[in-house]
Amino acid sequence: MAKAEKADKKTPSYGAEQISVLEGLEPVRRRPGMYIGSTGVDGLHHLVWEIFDNSRDEAMAGHADRIEVTLLPGNRVRVVDNGRGIPVDIHPKTKVSALETVMTTLHAGGKFGGDASGYKVSGGLHGVGASVVNALSIFTRAEVHKDGAVWVQEYSQGNKKAAVKKIGATKNKGTIITFEPDASIFKDTTDFDWKTVIDRLRQQAYLVKRLRVTVIDARNIDEKFDADKVFWFKELNLEAPSTTFYFEGGLQSLVRHYNDRQKLINPTIFYVDKEQDNVGVEIALQYVDDISPRIVAFANNIYTPEGGMHVTGFKTALTRLINTYAKKNNLVKEADGTFSGDDVLEGLTVVISVKLAEIQFEGQTKAKLGSTEAMGATATAFGESFGVFLEEHPDEAKAIVMKVLLALRARKAAKAAKDSILRKGALEGMTLPGKLADCQTKDASESELFIVEGDSAGGTAKMGRDRRTQAILPLRGKILNVERARLDRMLASQEIKNLVIAMGTSIGDTFDLDKMRYHKIVIATDADVDGSHITTLILTLFYRYFRAVIDAGYVYIALPPLYKIKKGREIAYAYTDAEKEVILKGMGASEVQEINPEEEGETEEESEEDENPKTKKNTKVSVQRYKGLGEMNADELWETTMNPEQRVMKQVVIEDGEEASKVFDILMGSEVAPRKSFIQSNAKMANLDI
Repeated sequence: MAKAEKADKKTPSYGAEQISVLEGLEPVRRRPGMYIGSTGVDGLHHLVWEIFDNSRDEAMAGHADRIEVTLLPGNRVRVVDNGRGIPVDIHPKTKVSALETVMTTLHAGGKFGGDASGYKVSGGLHGVGASVVNALSIFTRAEVHKDGAVWVQEYSQGNKKAAVKKIGATKNKGTIITFEPDASIFKDTTDFDWKTVIDRLRQQAYLVKRLRVTVIDARNIDEKFDADKVFWFKELNLEAPSTTFYFEGGLQSLVRHYNDRQKLINPTIFYVDKEQDNVGVEIALQYVDDISPRIVAFANNIYTPEGGMHVTGFKTALTRLINTYAKKNNLVKEADGTFSGDDVLEGLTVVISVKLAEIQFEGQTKAKLGSTEAMGATATAFGESFGVFLEEHPDEAKAIVMKVLLALRARKAAKAAKDSILRKGALEGMTLPGKLADCQTKDASESELFIVEGDSAGGTAKMGRDRRTQAILPLRGKILNVERARLDRMLASQEIKNLVIAMGTSIGDTFDLDKMRYHKIVIATDADVDGSHITTLILTLFYRYFRAVIDAGYVYIALPPLYKIKKGREIAYAYTDAEKEVILKGMGASEVQEINPEEEGETEEESEEDENPKTKKNTKVSVQRYKGLGEMNADELWETTMNPEQRVMKQVVIEDGEEASKVFDILMGSEVAPRKSFIQSNAKMANLDI
């Protein structure tokens, strides 16, 4: 008992005084990641989306049709709309201006009541957008043009500088929010990326029909520019990048944009926009001659990359309708069987947008819609309209069915091929490829697989590697271009089959990332045109069939040096021509000897250096240009390309999946014209070794 009493005296008391209460916007500054995802580049741009989304919600509600976003000097951003303007009268609960309430209080806004004065539909769930941006900005200014008067309030880190005040008269109406991110929160960068902003706002313009979005980059224009000037949607006379988006057709315009330069199966874009069971459903779709589907889905204009109930409802209805139409019109034989969900999606481009008054997402990131009512509403609204479309367009309907039938037959052929090669349980017992020099460790987290070009580089890499952690797989020539190849043809390629077996993940519907045998897949090809082509072919394979491996951060591209520079016993490696010149200058080279691999090695005369400065010889500098990894000896390859302590590698990441898919389609697809145009447009960026 005495011991217990003694222990109690040492234990700090735990009472009400230990409970922290964060007031106002302090929780946002303490835990910004909870509100904007991160304090990195994505979180920084999320500030723009939050303010823009408020203006967009005004447009969705029919109160605005123009939004102007300007990137200003000093990393400031201004968003202007011609909506109703945030209310400025005194709020009955907070006893201060409604503007101040919205800007300084979490969960305050017009998105909760659901009546005619607020928003029937909005992207925001919690009414935290403006206040969160305010909390995370060193400077914020809210300017409201309403009922003929201009009202203003300024803030810093979420705290008001003064009360809301009336500063003049106006003929305009709307809201202007200007903010400057707090560098103490966004420590990595406060620089906004023009392309990121443009891409996001273009997408939003597609989603709200007849909304005009103007984006201006005024960060680098001359000193005469008045940063406080608002253009109010007038004609711009600026020497600054600016662009305006306006799409009369909404989602139809977006589908047309996605399918630009594609061979169309049904030239007429199917489109429906209707309300079903209090859910707004808008869908546009078109089939193209491709083997990959493109499904882009939104809920209250929020992109849902993981789909959700609206996508499930759409897929179910699409599969049922095409099966019914095909059988009703005798377009398939009984032996063919029934179309699966995957069959009807092949080559499909579809944009799905639903709008709900009460919306639920799965998880904090809003990546997947969880509102169950969206599934039935989407299936019903789409099903009724698409059934009519098929009946009214019989030629296009038949073309769609034939496309789906081709997918079904290819699926069966692919399954037969896969079953014979990667049948269940076969992979574990299958002998690893003979050309694979595997590593000793079985720990995938420290294992690396180097994919090298040809047996010559493979032999050198096998001698130079760290046998414990590094495996080598040589590829013979250029692998199959899988951009338009189905699974059965892919698995007939020995090189691809070897890679699949080496990775251990299987492929297709049996793919399992957890069985990955290496957590670093390093593509190591020669620094020439053929090497670049092989790298592109391998990346195409990973992007189309092993996307999860890229998303996991497992794919890298090795960057071997272009030059070996030697002066006496001093050796340096250069990865670019510019770096080579810097090294030569640093060595004080007065005479440079270009050597071929077979000529490597200096004479004794060339390597001699007299330690006496007065009699020191002017030593030659030899420069060897590596044409391929096979020209390096094992020590050189280890030192420059494989040694984790010194090597340089690029990790392959997908920043914009839509843009990546488009580039792969242009470069590796069957259409020549888009590829020629791409090459001509980007020719100046090429670094050719001629």
